[in-house]
Amino acid sequence: MALTGLTSAQVAERRRQGQGNDVKLATSRTYKDIVLKNVFNPVNVVLYAIGLAMFAVGDGRSAFATIMLVLFNSTVGIIQEVRSKRKLDEIALLAIAKVTVLRDGQETQINPSELVLGDILVVRAGDQIPVDGKILGDSRIEVDESALTGESDLIPKSAEDDVLSGSFIVTGQTQIEATGVGEKSFANNLTKNAREFSSEYTPLQREVNRILRILLLLVVFFGILAVLGLFVLDLPFSAWLQIMAVITGSISAGLLTLIILNYSWGAVRIGQKGGLVQQLNAIESLSNVTVLCTDKTGTLTANKIKYHDVYPIGIDKATLERYLGAFAASASSSNKTSEALLEGLAGQNRPIHDEVPFSSARKWSAVAFDEPSLRGTFVMGALEMLEQQFTMTDDARHQVAALSEQGLRVLVFAHNPTVTTLHDGDAPVLPPLTLLGIVSFSDELRPHLQETLSAFTDNNVKLKVISGDNPQTVAALARQAGLPGDLKAVSGPDLAKMGDAEFAQTAADATVFGRITPEQKEALVTTLRNQGEYVAMIGDGVNDVLSLKKANMGIAMESGSTATRSVAAMILLGDSFGAMPAALGEGQRIVSSIQAILKLFMVTVFALLLLIIGVTILNLGFPFTALQNTLLSFFARGAPPFILGLTAIASAKRTTLSRNILHFTLPASFMLFLFGLLVYMGAFFLVEQGLVNITITPEMISTMEKTLSIASGTLSDEEFYQAAILLSAQTALTTFFVFTGITLMLFAAPPGKWWSGGSDYEGRNWLVVAGAVLLYIGYVIVLVVPALRIFFQLLPLPISFHITIAILTVLWVFVQRFLWRSNWMERFLDIDVERDTATT
Repeated sequence: MALTGLTSAQVAERRRQGQGNDVKLATSRTYKDIVLKNVFNPVNVVLYAIGLAMFAVGDGRSAFATIMLVLFNSTVGIIQEVRSKRKLDEIALLAIAKVTVLRDGQETQINPSELVLGDILVVRAGDQIPVDGKILGDSRIEVDESALTGESDLIPKSAEDDVLSGSFIVTGQTQIEATGVGEKSFANNLTKNAREFSSEYTPLQREVNRILRILLLLVVFFGILAVLGLFVLDLPFSAWLQIMAVITGSISAGLLTLIILNYSWGAVRIGQKGGLVQQLNAIESLSNVTVLCTDKTGTLTANKIKYHDVYPIGIDKATLERYLGAFAASASSSNKTSEALLEGLAGQNRPIHDEVPFSSARKWSAVAFDEPSLRGTFVMGALEMLEQQFTMTDDARHQVAALSEQGLRVLVFAHNPTVTTLHDGDAPVLPPLTLLGIVSFSDELRPHLQETLSAFTDNNVKLKVISGDNPQTVAALARQAGLPGDLKAVSGPDLAKMGDAEFAQTAADATVFGRITPEQKEALVTTLRNQGEYVAMIGDGVNDVLSLKKANMGIAMESGSTATRSVAAMILLGDSFGAMPAALGEGQRIVSSIQAILKLFMVTVFALLLLIIGVTILNLGFPFTALQNTLLSFFARGAPPFILGLTAIASAKRTTLSRNILHFTLPASFMLFLFGLLVYMGAFFLVEQGLVNITITPEMISTMEKTLSIASGTLSDEEFYQAAILLSAQTALTTFFVFTGITLMLFAAPPGKWWSGGSDYEGRNWLVVAGAVLLYIGYVIVLVVPALRIFFQLLPLPISFHITIAILTVLWVFVQRFLWRSNWMERFLDIDVERDTATT
């Protein structure tokens, strides 16, 4: 009796009873997660505590500025991440894999979340099973449970056997009754405490983590010193809070926010061009790729397989085509090859006695008939996998080679007229065979393929085609796709005979790999990774799942199997390669942006900490107040990195963390510290010795009273004198630090060749110049508006001070440029570093 599935009324009733598959696995960060990680990360929590303590001791302005700066950064981060999340979720809806169910006697496609207990699912090769179930009928399938057990061996299943959610069908098709849905399914029970998708860190992410750890150690070190100073030096609690606010605020979580936003912006841009990013770091990961491995059928080609011709051997062509038509029409499960046969040849569906569906590991399928008009076993598959079962003439081998050289897909078709059993228990077996013919199929290359491959070869990425087809066929198509040079091809059976050393050498040297099993694909990717390569794998079928999981980055076609899409870091929507060059460029832009941000951030933080040490050792007070540090957080550590993130240019060049620290960060930090200390000491002693006339204004008195947190009109002459000295020095240093911090942006991302030296010139970028000009203007406005000066605890210094600071800033620019271009730090440390010096 034919199964009809549940009725609509039964589905509604079971959903009402809570028997639906309602578990939602996150496709991106939740709104709650976004808010919590932006507002209550560890650094922000410390700053909140400091702000509240400042408020408790009466320093309301510093408390307000400290907390509002954190909330401002958090708000910007939340808004941008929410916008990115909504856009990515919209794009992700396009790639949700539907499932086929029987309802009201009809096959219909629904989202997995709409399934209910007792639904009858129709599953085919390549489908991932979304719920636990039991096989109905007498069909046979093979499933891969590696996602659940870690074992990649195929598991045969037949009637009444249980299947687990999370596994996927490799061969055959069947009907499954859902017995475990929602939280009760095996996969959901396995992962309910670890639902977030974990991805491999990229080299750049590892660098960022190292930097954050270094900065954390510095904060802990200075924090311990500050705590000791609170007790040993008898520091006022309000002064100690100011010091802790400056130290902690220098390691603002704004760095993480900027990096996350760079990834999110990149994901949205690529999503608009046809690439669905399933892991936020996928685009940046693509820019690290040194080897790109790709499947052929359905990846390089459009998987629009057409029956081309058949070459009969010992049989007339009409009879052979009749056998082929019956073979394709009678098989219980179809694939692109059998569909091409049915389209090209008229086939009659016959009752089958036994069957072995096609699998990528076997590379053949077989059907056995047991009726008077059509009896025996018919097998079609790869010559390399079947040639031990029959004898083959030289003419037939020449025919296979000639067809393969044309880029045609070539299979052999063989027969045993007496054997009708294809299994020994669960294991498939083949009898001796007689070769009947050679069958050829054509396919077409995907659009935009040549531009995509050229984009990667232009970036020195090595390309390798790994396929289940004949090596000569794959090599011919690879040449048509534009792969350059003499393509070295090797077959899977030859690889199987190699030792580990020879296998590794072949993996590195060869470009085309044919008749490769899924396990060999995985082994090739593993070997390349062990050789230090950063490997991307593009695939579409079940046979690509293992290698996609093993690669540094997996890329799937939208039309590919559910299992393939579920393990990929990026999906090409519409199966279009058009998004790949854009994704590569966007990844390079992200790397360029984040590296520039890190350079700027490390210099300003290291120089600030050096200044704290220097000023403290000289017993000249403390270099900044918390409010002045708020200005620095925006003008030197906040806005410049944000501008760099928006205006970054894609670049194939990249440097390591150690190279950045050695060449860019250390020289800039030391020079910024030396010039900054000179500015601070100069202003301090000029005012202290009375060599500069400071005009006393009501504004100055108000600023000092608020800085010292004392009542209006109670400021003594001595307190005024000491505050004037310290605030003058702090104001001068703050101004110099802002000017140099903005100018560092031009060195981190040179808008012209003159500015290169610390970083390579990648092309004119006048947006960086425009951003720097706007920041200069913004800070000048703060200096000239009395209310803003008072709020940020800045004194109205004489014009001669500002002219001197401007001159020192220009001098610093020339000295810093010279040090970078002369590789002074590398020469001093006697380190050989090859570097191209840009010309003016």
